[in-house]
Amino acid sequence: MTGPIARSRRRSAAVVAAVLTCSTALTGSHLAAAGGEPIPAVATGELDWKPCVQDGRYDCSTATVPLDHAHPGGRTIELAVVRRKATDPRRRIGTLFFNPGGPGGPGTVQMPQNYEFFPREVRERFDIVSRDPRGIGNSTAVNCFGSPEEAEAWSAGHPAGFPVGERERKAYIDSFRELGRNCERRDPDLLRHVSTADTARDLDQLRRLVGERLLTYLGVSYGTILGATYANLYPDTVRAMVLDSNIAPSAWTDDGSDQARLPTFQRIGSDRSAAATLERFLSLCGTATIEQCAFSAGSARATRDKFDELTKRLRERPVGPWTYARTVGDVVNSLYVVHPGWTELARRLQELWRGLVPAAPAPPATTPPVPTPYLGDEQAAAVFRGDSPHPRDPDLFTALEEAGAVRFGDAGRYWTWAGEPCSTWPAVSANRYTGPWNKPTAQPVLVVGTTYDPSTSYADAEAMSEELADARLLTDDGYGHTALLNPSRCINDHVNRYLVDGVLPPPGTRCEPDALPLSAPEPRGGIATGGGGTARGVKDPA
Repeated sequence: MTGPIARSRRRSAAVVAAVLTCSTALTGSHLAAAGGEPIPAVATGELDWKPCVQDGRYDCSTATVPLDHAHPGGRTIELAVVRRKATDPRRRIGTLFFNPGGPGGPGTVQMPQNYEFFPREVRERFDIVSRDPRGIGNSTAVNCFGSPEEAEAWSAGHPAGFPVGERERKAYIDSFRELGRNCERRDPDLLRHVSTADTARDLDQLRRLVGERLLTYLGVSYGTILGATYANLYPDTVRAMVLDSNIAPSAWTDDGSDQARLPTFQRIGSDRSAAATLERFLSLCGTATIEQCAFSAGSARATRDKFDELTKRLRERPVGPWTYARTVGDVVNSLYVVHPGWTELARRLQELWRGLVPAAPAPPATTPPVPTPYLGDEQAAAVFRGDSPHPRDPDLFTALEEAGAVRFGDAGRYWTWAGEPCSTWPAVSANRYTGPWNKPTAQPVLVVGTTYDPSTSYADAEAMSEELADARLLTDDGYGHTALLNPSRCINDHVNRYLVDGVLPPPGTRCEPDALPLSAPEPRGGIATGGGGTARGVKDPA
Protein backbone atom coordinates (compact mmCIF):
# COMPACT_ATOMS: atom_id res chain seq x y z
CA MET A 1 0.00 0.00 0.00
CA THR A 2 1.06 3.53 -0.61
CA GLY A 3 0.36 6.86 0.99
CA PRO A 4 -1.08 10.00 -0.49
CA ILE A 5 -1.25 8.81 -3.22
CA ALA A 6 1.89 6.90 -4.08
CA ARG A 7 4.23 9.82 -4.71
CA SER A 8 7.04 7.57 -3.58
CA ARG A 9 6.16 5.24 -6.44
CA ARG A 10 6.80 8.03 -8.93
CA ARG A 11 10.17 8.77 -7.29
CA SER A 12 11.25 5.13 -7.41
CA ALA A 13 9.07 2.45 -8.90
CA ALA A 14 11.25 -0.17 -7.22
CA VAL A 15 9.41 0.60 -3.99
CA VAL A 16 6.25 -1.43 -4.14
CA ALA A 17 4.24 0.27 -2.25
CA ALA A 18 0.88 0.60 -0.68
CA VAL A 19 -7.41 0.76 -1.75
CA LEU A 20 -19.79 -0.04 -3.57
CA THR A 21 -22.66 -0.44 -3.55
CA CYS A 22 -23.04 -3.40 -5.93
CA SER A 23 -21.69 -6.80 -4.93
CA THR A 24 -22.75 -10.34 -5.71
CA ALA A 25 -22.40 -13.45 -3.55
CA LEU A 26 -20.88 -16.04 -5.88
CA THR A 27 -20.02 -19.70 -5.64
CA GLY A 28 -17.77 -22.06 -7.52
CA SER A 29 -14.95 -21.16 -9.88
CA HIS A 30 -17.11 -19.08 -12.24
CA LEU A 31 -18.29 -15.56 -11.69
CA ALA A 32 -21.91 -14.61 -11.94
CA ALA A 33 -23.46 -11.42 -13.21
CA ALA A 34 -25.85 -9.42 -11.09
CA GLY A 35 -28.72 -11.39 -12.59
CA GLY A 36 -27.18 -14.70 -11.53
CA GLU A 37 -26.02 -15.96 -14.95
CA PRO A 38 -22.40 -17.15 -15.28
CA ILE A 39 -20.09 -14.63 -16.92
CA PRO A 40 -18.88 -16.26 -20.15
CA ALA A 41 -15.20 -17.04 -20.55
CA VAL A 42 -14.36 -14.81 -23.51
CA ALA A 43 -10.57 -15.18 -23.66
CA THR A 44 -9.54 -17.02 -26.80
CA GLY A 45 -6.33 -17.46 -28.75
CA GLU A 46 -3.05 -16.41 -27.24
CA LEU A 47 -0.97 -13.32 -26.64
CA ASP A 48 1.18 -11.99 -29.46
CA TRP A 49 4.54 -11.59 -27.72
CA LYS A 50 7.26 -9.36 -29.18
CA PRO A 51 10.58 -8.19 -27.68
CA CYS A 52 10.03 -5.04 -25.61
CA VAL A 53 11.30 -1.86 -27.25
CA GLN A 54 13.75 -0.84 -24.50
CA ASP A 55 14.98 -4.23 -23.31
CA GLY A 56 14.85 -7.31 -25.51
CA ARG A 57 15.24 -9.68 -22.55
CA TYR A 58 11.55 -9.02 -21.88
CA ASP A 59 8.58 -9.71 -24.13
CA CYS A 60 5.64 -7.33 -24.39
CA SER A 61 2.07 -7.85 -25.53
CA THR A 62 -1.38 -6.34 -25.30
CA ALA A 63 -4.53 -8.15 -24.18
CA THR A 64 -8.03 -6.96 -24.98
CA VAL A 65 -10.68 -7.53 -22.30
CA PRO A 66 -14.24 -6.34 -21.72
CA LEU A 67 -14.71 -3.17 -19.71
CA ASP A 68 -17.54 -5.01 -17.95
CA HIS A 69 -17.05 -8.76 -17.84
CA ALA A 70 -20.78 -9.21 -17.34
CA HIS A 71 -21.29 -7.69 -20.82
CA PRO A 72 -18.47 -9.04 -22.98
CA GLY A 73 -20.04 -7.70 -26.16
CA GLY A 74 -19.71 -4.10 -25.02
CA ARG A 75 -16.79 -1.70 -24.75
CA THR A 76 -13.33 -3.25 -24.53
CA ILE A 77 -10.12 -2.00 -22.93
CA GLU A 78 -6.45 -2.93 -23.34
CA LEU A 79 -3.99 -4.38 -20.84
CA ALA A 80 -0.23 -3.92 -21.28
CA VAL A 81 1.54 -7.20 -20.40
CA VAL A 82 5.22 -8.01 -19.88
CA ARG A 83 7.01 -11.37 -19.63
CA ARG A 84 10.47 -12.60 -18.66
CA LYS A 85 10.94 -16.20 -19.77
CA ALA A 86 12.23 -18.89 -17.44
CA THR A 87 16.03 -18.86 -17.50
CA ASP A 88 16.18 -22.67 -17.45
CA PRO A 89 13.60 -23.61 -20.10
CA ARG A 90 14.32 -27.35 -19.85
CA ARG A 91 13.08 -27.31 -16.24
CA ARG A 92 10.30 -24.78 -16.79
CA ILE A 93 7.16 -25.38 -14.71
CA GLY A 94 4.84 -22.70 -16.09
CA THR A 95 3.89 -19.07 -15.63
CA LEU A 96 4.09 -17.06 -12.40
CA PHE A 97 1.79 -14.03 -12.41
CA PHE A 98 3.06 -11.11 -10.33
CA ASN A 99 1.20 -8.07 -8.99
CA PRO A 100 3.45 -5.35 -7.49
CA GLY A 101 0.84 -3.73 -5.27
CA GLY A 102 -0.39 -0.16 -5.09
CA PRO A 103 -3.19 -0.16 -5.91
CA GLY A 104 -1.93 1.16 -9.19
CA GLY A 105 1.51 -0.43 -9.42
CA PRO A 106 2.48 -0.66 -13.12
CA GLY A 107 3.66 -4.22 -13.59
CA THR A 108 5.35 -3.44 -16.92
CA VAL A 109 7.72 -1.17 -14.98
CA GLN A 110 7.92 -2.67 -11.50
CA MET A 111 8.30 -6.35 -12.37
CA PRO A 112 11.44 -5.70 -14.46
CA GLN A 113 12.83 -3.27 -11.88
CA ASN A 114 12.34 -5.84 -9.13
CA TYR A 115 13.16 -8.92 -11.21
CA GLU A 116 16.45 -9.70 -9.42
CA PHE A 117 14.59 -9.87 -6.09
CA PHE A 118 12.68 -12.98 -7.16
CA PRO A 119 14.31 -16.13 -5.77
CA ARG A 120 16.79 -17.63 -8.24
CA GLU A 121 14.94 -20.91 -8.66
CA VAL A 122 11.68 -19.06 -9.30
CA ARG A 123 13.41 -17.15 -12.13
CA GLU A 124 14.80 -20.40 -13.49
CA ARG A 125 11.57 -22.42 -13.39
CA PHE A 126 8.84 -19.90 -14.27
CA ASP A 127 8.03 -17.39 -16.94
CA ILE A 128 7.24 -14.30 -14.83
CA VAL A 129 4.34 -12.28 -16.22
CA SER A 130 2.94 -8.98 -14.99
CA ARG A 131 0.78 -6.24 -16.40
CA ASP A 132 -0.43 -2.74 -15.79
CA PRO A 133 -3.87 -3.38 -14.28
CA ARG A 134 -6.91 -1.82 -15.92
CA GLY A 135 -6.95 1.92 -15.30
CA ILE A 136 -3.18 2.08 -14.81
CA GLY A 137 -0.11 3.12 -16.76
CA ASN A 138 0.30 1.65 -20.25
CA SER A 139 -3.08 -0.12 -20.09
CA THR A 140 -6.33 1.75 -20.75
CA ALA A 141 -5.70 4.29 -18.02
CA VAL A 142 -7.59 6.72 -15.85
CA ASN A 143 -6.28 10.15 -16.83
CA CYS A 144 -8.13 13.17 -15.55
CA PHE A 145 -6.09 15.93 -17.17
CA GLY A 146 -5.76 17.27 -20.68
CA SER A 147 -1.98 17.61 -20.54
CA PRO A 148 1.05 16.92 -18.31
CA GLU A 149 1.12 20.61 -17.48
CA GLU A 150 -2.43 20.46 -16.11
CA ALA A 151 -1.49 17.47 -13.96
CA GLU A 152 1.60 19.23 -12.60
CA ALA A 153 -0.41 22.36 -11.82
CA TRP A 154 -2.96 20.31 -9.91
CA SER A 155 -0.26 18.47 -7.96
CA ALA A 156 1.40 21.75 -6.99
CA GLY A 157 -1.89 23.00 -5.55
CA HIS A 158 -1.76 20.97 -2.34
CA PRO A 159 0.95 20.32 0.23
CA ALA A 160 3.39 17.44 0.13
CA GLY A 161 2.86 14.74 2.74
CA PHE A 162 -0.35 15.95 4.35
CA PRO A 163 -2.00 19.27 5.26
CA VAL A 164 -1.05 21.20 8.39
CA GLY A 165 -3.39 23.95 9.61
CA GLU A 166 -6.84 25.04 8.54
CA ARG A 167 -5.80 26.73 5.30
CA GLU A 168 -3.84 23.72 4.04
CA ARG A 169 -6.61 21.33 5.08
CA LYS A 170 -9.17 23.26 3.05
CA ALA A 171 -6.87 23.40 0.02
CA TYR A 172 -6.15 19.66 0.31
CA ILE A 173 -9.82 18.69 0.53
CA ASP A 174 -10.85 21.03 -2.28
CA SER A 175 -8.01 19.84 -4.51
CA PHE A 176 -8.94 16.16 -4.30
CA ARG A 177 -12.65 16.95 -4.63
CA GLU A 178 -11.87 18.74 -7.89
CA LEU A 179 -9.72 15.81 -9.03
CA GLY A 180 -12.68 13.49 -8.63
CA ARG A 181 -14.93 15.82 -10.59
CA ASN A 182 -12.40 16.01 -13.41
CA CYS A 183 -12.18 12.24 -13.55
CA GLU A 184 -15.92 11.73 -13.63
CA ARG A 185 -16.32 14.21 -16.46
CA ARG A 186 -13.69 12.50 -18.63
CA ASP A 187 -14.56 8.78 -18.37
CA PRO A 188 -17.20 7.87 -15.77
CA ASP A 189 -17.65 4.32 -17.11
CA LEU A 190 -13.98 3.45 -16.64
CA LEU A 191 -14.03 4.80 -13.08
CA ARG A 192 -16.75 2.31 -12.17
CA HIS A 193 -14.94 -0.69 -13.68
CA VAL A 194 -11.47 -0.67 -12.14
CA SER A 195 -12.33 -2.66 -9.03
CA THR A 196 -10.26 -5.46 -7.55
CA ALA A 197 -12.87 -7.94 -8.79
CA ASP A 198 -12.62 -6.54 -12.32
CA THR A 199 -8.83 -6.96 -12.17
CA ALA A 200 -9.20 -10.51 -10.81
CA ARG A 201 -11.37 -11.35 -13.82
CA ASP A 202 -8.70 -9.92 -16.10
CA LEU A 203 -6.13 -12.10 -14.35
CA ASP A 204 -8.15 -15.22 -15.09
CA GLN A 205 -8.42 -14.25 -18.75
CA LEU A 206 -4.65 -13.76 -18.90
CA ARG A 207 -4.17 -17.17 -17.30
CA ARG A 208 -6.09 -18.73 -20.15
CA LEU A 209 -4.37 -16.58 -22.79
CA VAL A 210 -0.93 -17.85 -21.77
CA GLY A 211 -2.22 -21.42 -21.81
CA GLU A 212 -2.18 -22.22 -18.08
CA ARG A 213 -4.80 -24.59 -16.70
CA LEU A 214 -4.11 -23.39 -13.14
CA LEU A 215 -2.85 -20.11 -11.64
CA THR A 216 0.52 -19.64 -9.94
CA TYR A 217 0.60 -16.18 -8.37
CA LEU A 218 2.73 -13.86 -6.23
CA GLY A 219 1.09 -10.68 -4.99
CA VAL A 220 2.56 -8.10 -2.65
CA SER A 221 0.80 -5.38 -0.64
CA TYR A 222 -2.42 -4.50 -2.52
CA GLY A 223 -1.64 -7.57 -4.64
CA THR A 224 -2.64 -9.67 -1.61
CA ILE A 225 -6.24 -8.46 -1.61
CA LEU A 226 -6.27 -9.03 -5.38
CA GLY A 227 -5.01 -12.57 -4.77
CA ALA A 228 -7.58 -13.22 -2.04
CA THR A 229 -10.33 -11.96 -4.34
CA TYR A 230 -9.17 -14.23 -7.17
CA ALA A 231 -8.90 -17.20 -4.82
CA ASN A 232 -12.53 -16.81 -3.80
CA LEU A 233 -13.87 -16.10 -7.28
CA TYR A 234 -11.89 -18.91 -8.93
CA PRO A 235 -10.99 -21.28 -6.08
CA ASP A 236 -10.68 -24.35 -8.32
CA THR A 237 -7.89 -22.83 -10.44
CA VAL A 238 -5.39 -22.01 -7.67
CA ARG A 239 -2.19 -24.03 -8.14
CA ALA A 240 -0.04 -21.93 -5.79
CA MET A 241 -0.49 -18.42 -4.36
CA VAL A 242 1.98 -16.38 -2.27
CA LEU A 243 0.55 -13.29 -0.53
CA ASP A 244 3.28 -11.02 0.87
CA SER A 245 2.56 -8.01 3.17
CA ASN A 246 -1.14 -8.52 3.54
CA ILE A 247 -4.34 -6.53 3.74
CA ALA A 248 -7.03 -8.31 5.71
CA PRO A 249 -10.09 -8.81 3.47
CA SER A 250 -12.54 -7.95 6.25
CA ALA A 251 -10.67 -4.69 6.90
CA TRP A 252 -10.42 -3.77 3.21
CA THR A 253 -14.16 -4.21 2.73
CA ASP A 254 -15.13 -3.08 6.26
CA ASP A 255 -17.02 -6.37 6.50
CA GLY A 256 -18.95 -5.51 3.37
CA SER A 257 -20.32 -2.16 4.53
CA ASP A 258 -21.07 0.75 2.22
CA GLN A 259 -20.48 3.45 4.84
CA ALA A 260 -17.33 3.21 6.98
CA ARG A 261 -16.61 4.93 10.27
CA LEU A 262 -12.82 4.69 9.85
CA PRO A 263 -10.65 5.12 6.75
CA THR A 264 -9.09 1.99 5.27
CA PHE A 265 -5.57 2.73 6.48
CA GLN A 266 -6.79 2.89 10.06
CA ARG A 267 -8.77 -0.33 9.65
CA ILE A 268 -5.74 -2.22 8.35
CA GLY A 269 -3.45 -0.72 11.00
CA SER A 270 -1.05 1.21 8.76
CA ASP A 271 -0.73 3.97 11.37
CA ARG A 272 0.05 1.56 14.20
CA SER A 273 2.49 -0.48 12.14
CA ALA A 274 4.31 2.56 10.74
CA ALA A 275 4.71 4.02 14.24
CA ALA A 276 6.17 0.74 15.52
CA THR A 277 8.55 0.52 12.55
CA LEU A 278 9.68 4.13 13.01
CA GLU A 279 10.35 3.42 16.68
CA ARG A 280 12.54 0.46 15.70
CA PHE A 281 14.40 2.58 13.13
CA LEU A 282 15.19 5.23 15.74
CA SER A 283 16.15 2.66 18.37
CA LEU A 284 18.46 0.75 16.04
CA CYS A 285 19.92 4.00 14.74
CA GLY A 286 20.65 5.12 18.29
CA THR A 287 22.63 1.98 19.03
CA ALA A 288 24.56 2.11 15.73
CA THR A 289 27.69 4.07 14.95
CA ILE A 290 27.59 7.36 13.06
CA GLU A 291 29.08 5.52 10.09
CA GLN A 292 26.17 3.07 10.13
CA CYS A 293 23.45 5.63 10.91
CA ALA A 294 24.24 9.28 10.32
CA PHE A 295 21.33 10.46 12.48
CA SER A 296 22.43 8.55 15.60
CA ALA A 297 22.61 10.56 18.83
CA GLY A 298 24.47 7.81 20.70
CA SER A 299 21.52 6.01 22.30
CA ALA A 300 17.99 4.96 21.44
CA ARG A 301 16.39 7.53 23.78
CA ALA A 302 18.63 10.38 22.61
CA THR A 303 17.92 9.56 18.95
CA ARG A 304 14.17 9.51 19.53
CA ASP A 305 14.44 12.88 21.29
CA LYS A 306 16.52 14.21 18.39
CA PHE A 307 13.85 13.17 15.90
CA ASP A 308 11.11 14.84 17.98
CA GLU A 309 13.19 18.01 18.14
CA LEU A 310 13.74 17.94 14.38
CA THR A 311 10.04 17.61 13.58
CA LYS A 312 9.28 20.43 16.04
CA ARG A 313 11.84 22.65 14.30
CA LEU A 314 10.45 21.86 10.86
CA ARG A 315 6.95 22.82 11.95
CA GLU A 316 8.29 26.28 12.75
CA ARG A 317 11.04 26.66 10.12
CA PRO A 318 11.05 24.41 7.04
CA VAL A 319 14.39 23.72 5.40
CA GLY A 320 13.79 24.90 1.85
CA PRO A 321 10.91 22.78 0.49
CA TRP A 322 11.26 20.30 3.35
CA THR A 323 8.30 21.00 5.59
CA TYR A 324 7.30 19.00 8.64
CA ALA A 325 4.65 17.10 6.65
CA ARG A 326 6.90 16.41 3.67
CA THR A 327 9.57 15.07 6.01
CA VAL A 328 7.12 12.76 7.82
CA GLY A 329 5.86 11.45 4.48
CA ASP A 330 9.43 10.83 3.36
CA VAL A 331 10.21 9.02 6.61
CA VAL A 332 7.26 6.64 6.32
CA ASN A 333 7.92 5.83 2.66
CA SER A 334 11.66 5.43 3.25
CA LEU A 335 11.03 2.71 5.81
CA TYR A 336 9.68 0.43 3.06
CA VAL A 337 13.05 -0.89 1.82
CA VAL A 338 15.66 -1.41 4.53
CA HIS A 339 18.80 -1.68 2.40
CA PRO A 340 19.79 0.97 1.48
CA GLY A 341 16.61 2.89 2.33
CA TRP A 342 17.17 3.22 6.08
CA THR A 343 20.77 4.37 5.66
CA GLU A 344 19.73 6.98 3.11
CA LEU A 345 16.87 8.13 5.35
CA ALA A 346 19.30 8.64 8.23
CA ARG A 347 21.51 10.73 5.95
CA ARG A 348 18.61 12.97 4.90
CA LEU A 349 17.46 13.45 8.49
CA GLN A 350 20.97 14.44 9.54
CA GLU A 351 21.20 16.94 6.68
CA LEU A 352 17.89 18.48 7.77
CA TRP A 353 19.18 18.56 11.35
CA ARG A 354 22.12 20.61 10.09
CA GLY A 355 19.78 22.94 8.20
CA LEU A 356 20.75 21.59 4.77
CA VAL A 357 18.42 20.65 1.92
CA PRO A 358 18.92 16.90 1.32
CA ALA A 359 20.15 15.72 -2.04
CA ALA A 360 17.53 14.15 -4.29
CA PRO A 361 17.33 10.34 -4.13
CA ALA A 362 19.01 8.44 -6.93
CA PRO A 363 16.72 7.20 -9.71
CA PRO A 364 16.14 3.46 -10.15
CA ALA A 365 19.26 1.67 -11.39
CA THR A 366 17.41 -0.23 -14.09
CA THR A 367 15.66 0.98 -17.22
CA PRO A 368 12.20 -0.56 -17.69
CA PRO A 369 11.61 -2.47 -20.94
CA VAL A 370 8.76 -0.10 -21.82
CA PRO A 371 8.54 3.69 -21.62
CA THR A 372 7.53 4.78 -18.13
CA PRO A 373 3.84 5.71 -18.39
CA TYR A 374 1.87 8.53 -16.82
CA LEU A 375 1.08 7.46 -13.23
CA GLY A 376 -1.09 10.24 -11.86
CA ASP A 377 -2.65 10.14 -8.41
CA GLU A 378 -6.05 9.52 -9.96
CA GLN A 379 -5.09 6.02 -11.15
CA ALA A 380 -4.49 4.53 -7.71
CA ALA A 381 -7.34 6.66 -6.41
CA ALA A 382 -9.87 5.18 -8.80
CA VAL A 383 -9.19 1.67 -7.53
CA PHE A 384 -8.74 2.49 -3.87
CA ARG A 385 -11.60 4.91 -3.42
CA GLY A 386 -14.08 3.00 -5.55
CA ASP A 387 -13.38 -0.37 -3.96
CA SER A 388 -12.76 0.17 -0.22
CA PRO A 389 -15.29 2.21 1.78
CA HIS A 390 -14.33 5.38 3.63
CA PRO A 391 -16.14 8.03 5.69
CA ARG A 392 -17.89 10.40 3.31
CA ASP A 393 -17.55 13.57 5.41
CA PRO A 394 -14.16 15.29 4.94
CA ASP A 395 -14.75 17.39 8.06
CA LEU A 396 -14.23 14.27 10.19
CA PHE A 397 -10.56 14.00 9.30
CA THR A 398 -9.22 16.75 11.55
CA ALA A 399 -10.55 14.92 14.59
CA LEU A 400 -9.34 11.59 13.19
CA GLU A 401 -5.89 13.09 12.70
CA GLU A 402 -5.67 14.29 16.28
CA ALA A 403 -6.84 10.94 17.60
CA GLY A 404 -4.28 9.20 15.41
CA ALA A 405 -1.50 11.52 16.58
CA VAL A 406 -2.29 10.77 20.23
CA ARG A 407 -1.93 7.04 19.62
CA PHE A 408 0.68 6.86 16.86
CA GLY A 409 2.43 10.21 16.63
CA ASP A 410 3.54 11.58 13.28
CA ALA A 411 2.67 8.33 11.48
CA GLY A 412 -0.90 8.68 12.72
CA ARG A 413 -1.21 12.09 11.09
CA TYR A 414 0.28 10.86 7.83
CA TRP A 415 -1.92 7.79 7.43
CA THR A 416 -5.11 9.67 8.44
CA TRP A 417 -4.80 12.17 5.61
CA ALA A 418 -3.76 9.45 3.17
CA GLY A 419 -7.38 8.28 3.24
CA GLU A 420 -9.16 11.65 3.24
CA PRO A 421 -9.35 12.06 -0.57
CA CYS A 422 -11.67 9.05 -0.62
CA SER A 423 -14.31 11.02 1.27
CA THR A 424 -15.10 13.17 -1.77
CA TRP A 425 -14.45 10.68 -4.57
CA PRO A 426 -17.59 10.54 -6.76
CA ALA A 427 -17.43 7.00 -8.17
CA VAL A 428 -18.04 3.61 -6.61
CA SER A 429 -17.31 0.25 -8.17
CA ALA A 430 -20.07 -1.43 -10.13
CA ASN A 431 -18.55 -4.85 -9.37
CA ARG A 432 -17.19 -4.72 -5.84
CA TYR A 433 -16.44 -8.08 -4.21
CA THR A 434 -17.07 -8.20 -0.45
CA GLY A 435 -16.84 -11.91 0.28
CA PRO A 436 -17.18 -14.63 1.29
CA TRP A 437 -13.44 -15.12 1.79
CA ASN A 438 -13.39 -18.74 2.92
CA LYS A 439 -14.07 -20.74 -0.23
CA PRO A 440 -11.87 -23.87 -0.27
CA THR A 441 -9.13 -23.49 -2.86
CA ALA A 442 -7.66 -26.30 -4.95
CA GLN A 443 -4.37 -25.83 -3.08
CA PRO A 444 -3.55 -23.95 0.13
CA VAL A 445 -2.26 -20.36 0.07
CA LEU A 446 1.07 -19.21 1.56
CA VAL A 447 0.74 -15.95 3.53
CA VAL A 448 3.94 -14.02 4.37
CA GLY A 449 3.85 -11.34 7.07
CA THR A 450 6.65 -9.03 8.29
CA THR A 451 6.62 -7.99 11.93
CA TYR A 452 7.82 -4.40 11.37
CA ASP A 453 6.09 -3.22 8.20
CA PRO A 454 5.40 0.54 7.84
CA SER A 455 2.37 -0.01 5.59
CA THR A 456 0.56 -3.31 6.14
CA SER A 457 0.55 -4.64 9.66
CA TYR A 458 1.56 -8.13 10.76
CA ALA A 459 -1.90 -8.43 12.31
CA ASP A 460 -3.33 -8.26 8.79
CA ALA A 461 -1.18 -11.22 7.73
CA GLU A 462 -2.54 -13.16 10.70
CA ALA A 463 -6.07 -12.15 9.72
CA MET A 464 -5.53 -13.12 6.07
CA SER A 465 -4.35 -16.60 7.09
CA GLU A 466 -7.43 -16.99 9.28
CA GLU A 467 -10.02 -15.59 6.87
CA LEU A 468 -8.97 -17.70 3.89
CA ALA A 469 -10.24 -21.25 3.91
CA ASP A 470 -6.83 -22.92 3.73
CA ALA A 471 -3.71 -20.82 4.29
CA ARG A 472 -0.38 -21.15 6.08
CA LEU A 473 1.29 -18.13 7.75
CA LEU A 474 5.05 -17.68 7.32
CA THR A 475 6.45 -15.00 9.65
CA ASP A 476 9.30 -12.72 8.64
CA ASP A 477 10.82 -11.37 11.88
CA GLY A 478 12.20 -8.47 9.91
CA TYR A 479 11.63 -4.95 8.70
CA GLY A 480 10.23 -3.09 5.71
CA HIS A 481 7.31 -3.44 3.34
CA THR A 482 7.29 -6.84 1.60
CA ALA A 483 9.66 -9.72 2.18
CA LEU A 484 10.32 -9.69 -1.57
CA LEU A 485 12.17 -6.36 -1.44
CA ASN A 486 13.76 -7.02 1.97
CA PRO A 487 15.36 -10.38 1.30
CA SER A 488 15.62 -13.27 3.70
CA ARG A 489 17.16 -16.50 2.43
CA CYS A 490 14.92 -18.34 4.85
CA ILE A 491 11.79 -16.76 3.36
CA ASN A 492 13.07 -17.33 -0.18
CA ASP A 493 13.80 -20.99 0.55
CA HIS A 494 10.26 -21.57 1.79
CA VAL A 495 8.74 -19.63 -1.13
CA ASN A 496 10.84 -21.69 -3.55
CA ARG A 497 9.77 -25.00 -2.03
CA TYR A 498 6.13 -23.97 -2.07
CA LEU A 499 6.01 -22.57 -5.62
CA VAL A 500 8.13 -25.32 -7.16
CA ASP A 501 7.22 -28.43 -5.15
CA GLY A 502 4.05 -27.48 -3.27
CA VAL A 503 5.73 -27.85 0.14
CA LEU A 504 4.42 -25.57 2.85
CA PRO A 505 6.58 -24.43 5.79
CA PRO A 506 5.70 -26.12 9.09
CA PRO A 507 3.06 -24.30 11.17
CA GLY A 508 4.56 -21.47 13.19
CA THR A 509 7.70 -21.10 11.05
CA ARG A 510 9.55 -17.82 11.62
CA CYS A 511 12.43 -16.42 9.57
CA GLU A 512 15.02 -13.71 10.17
CA PRO A 513 16.33 -11.18 7.63
CA ASP A 514 19.70 -11.77 6.01
CA ALA A 515 21.10 -8.65 7.69
CA LEU A 516 19.95 -6.41 10.51
CA PRO A 517 19.10 -2.83 9.54
CA LEU A 518 21.86 -0.24 9.82
CA SER A 519 24.58 -2.86 10.18
CA ALA A 520 27.01 -4.78 8.03
CA PRO A 521 25.39 -7.84 6.41
CA GLU A 522 25.67 -11.02 8.41
CA PRO A 523 25.04 -14.62 7.32
CA ARG A 524 21.51 -15.29 8.50
CA GLY A 525 18.37 -17.16 7.48
CA GLY A 526 18.03 -20.44 5.65
CA ILE A 527 15.49 -23.10 6.46
CA ALA A 528 16.18 -24.15 10.02
CA THR A 529 12.84 -25.64 10.90
CA GLY A 530 13.17 -28.98 9.16
CA GLY A 531 10.70 -30.69 6.83
CA GLY A 532 7.53 -28.93 5.90
CA GLY A 533 3.92 -29.76 5.30
CA THR A 534 2.99 -30.63 1.75
CA ALA A 535 0.47 -28.57 -0.16
CA ARG A 536 -1.55 -31.66 -1.04
CA GLY A 537 0.89 -32.55 -3.80
CA VAL A 538 0.84 -29.50 -6.07
CA LYS A 539 1.65 -30.71 -9.56
CA ASP A 540 3.12 -28.89 -12.49
CA PRO A 541 0.22 -27.54 -14.58
CA ALA A 542 -0.51 -29.53 -17.69
